[in-house]
Amino acid sequence: MQMRPAELAAIRAGDVDVAFRRWERPRVRVGTRMRTGIGLVEVTSVDRVPVKSLTAADARRAGAASLAALRQGLDRLHPDRPIYRVGLRYAGIDPRQELREAVPDAAEIDAIGAWLDRLDRASPTGPWTRATLLLIDELPATRAPDLAQRMGRDTPSFKQNVRKLKERGLTESLDIGYRLAPRGAAVLDHEGHPRTVRDRLAPEPGIPLPHLGAAATRALTARGVVRLDQVARLSAGEVQALHGVGPYALRHLRAAMDAAGLAFRDDPGVSLPAMPGTA
Repeated sequence: MQMRPAELAAIRAGDVDVAFRRWERPRVRVGTRMRTGIGLVEVTSVDRVPVKSLTAADARRAGAASLAALRQGLDRLHPDRPIYRVGLRYAGIDPRQELREAVPDAAEIDAIGAWLDRLDRASPTGPWTRATLLLIDELPATRAPDLAQRMGRDTPSFKQNVRKLKERGLTESLDIGYRLAPRGAAVLDHEGHPRTVRDRLAPEPGIPLPHLGAAATRALTARGVVRLDQVARLSAGEVQALHGVGPYALRHLRAAMDAAGLAFRDDPGVSLPAMPGTA
């Protein structure tokens, strides 16, 4: 069940608790917990409903601007299919998030290594697990198609392989590409693989950017902005003027900054020095 980033954010905030979809048959079950960019989203109900039964309250609960907008959206694709109302709720962080940060002991590393060996033996194209981990370590935040090309693989199969590594907490998905998790680094180091970034300087302290979407992340990183304290040295207008930063990204930046006790440079009561090269 696909959901837009804005829809997911509203579910997490509690502003949206239903979604309407046109399906030939239900595609999710009650109790299903879906892994999303905001964490786990649980399906609380699945009901087939006639279009005439939809109300303005349904539209509000689904995050639609109006009942007319909800109906127009449902009629845009497959208008002949029945409508299902899907109850949704935010069910907490993705357990893989904690797993990524949990550095395994020697026995657990050996078990992970044995699992990686099984994946390599089962692959019709030959061993790929360590090479993929090393490539992500070497080129974090790099587009999946570019990484796949480096591996001599097509993008869909490369992404499928990375998802297997992510399930074990070895990698983490970014808005653009991936990065090696501490758990994955521990496995490579334990096995003695020659990591080209082993001696890379530690990241600068600070709070990283939240998930904003690839376009917004690319726009900010191109300006050298990779942490929230750097965003706070810009005005809201400067950020919004960057190509790729839309209302969704700006809203999430504000929410993340509020949680961190930060604000845009031009917000009331804020006095911060400008970043070099800014007005």
